[in-house]
Amino acid sequence: MSIAKYLPPLFAAQIPSEELQGAENIAGMPIPPMLEEGMSLEQLEELAERRSDDLCDIGSTSSEEVERMQMATMCSQEYAQLYANYISQAAQPTRKPAEAAIPEATPAGELDAEELLLQTLSERQKLAEVGKLVGMARYALEGQDKALLQDTQRRIERLARLLPDKYRGSEIVKAAISPTERGAKLAELYLSRAYKLLDEEYAEIPGIENAIRELKE
Repeated sequence: MSIAKYLPPLFAAQIPSEELQGAENIAGMPIPPMLEEGMSLEQLEELAERRSDDLCDIGSTSSEEVERMQMATMCSQEYAQLYANYISQAAQPTRKPAEAAIPEATPAGELDAEELLLQTLSERQKLAEVGKLVGMARYALEGQDKALLQDTQRRIERLARLLPDKYRGSEIVKAAISPTERGAKLAELYLSRAYKLLDEEYAEIPGIENAIRELKE
């Protein structure tokens, strides 16, 4: 059964048609409730408490603001992942204090909300985020802002690890944080190459590869 009829058209457009055929394929989707009048914030909080529901406020969105609608989708997917983690932990039997072993430290990455959010992004969205961070890195270099550059480098490296090797994420990072003008041009070329691969415009790639080699020589 398709769930497309239960979604606003703009949300449905963000999901591949094959995934709309089964709800089990959707990690999390912000399906708006039926509209009701007279529900104040206090009433909603009271109702959520009575039902043991989680009440999330991520602001208002407009059907004409595609980026904010995508953000609402990403926030819902992040919430769904966090909820799934909570349920899996709650389902495990609790040991009695006398039997409890010394707990092992939980790796920070397993509880990192940003990491969970990044994993929900498509390859195109990840490349778009990389592009933004490259611009931020160049800004930090020009302003000699070491703290901003270090934070930006950490964020780009995290995204690069989530990208397939064919996009050469490590090379993008290296070029982005290079203080030379050549680094800026290389970062732009690597990003252009990545998008050509993503869009399967393979005929354009040899020219970009040649430009990269010339800059590296």
